[in-house]
Amino acid sequence: TGDDVTECLGGAEAILDEHLGSRYETMCDPRLNGRQSVDLAFAVAELLQR
Repeated sequence: TGDDVTECLGGAEAILDEHLGSRYETMCDPRLNGRQSVDLAFAVAELLQR
């Protein structure tokens, strides 16, 4: 999602356990925020280049 959520740990923003409650908005599956999605896309691209 492009929303600034804190539903998944990690990423460049270093979201930790204690941050999850600050912007946890989903009622079902947790989502990556925009920055985490970009980080994941770059990681996958790097793996595919190998």
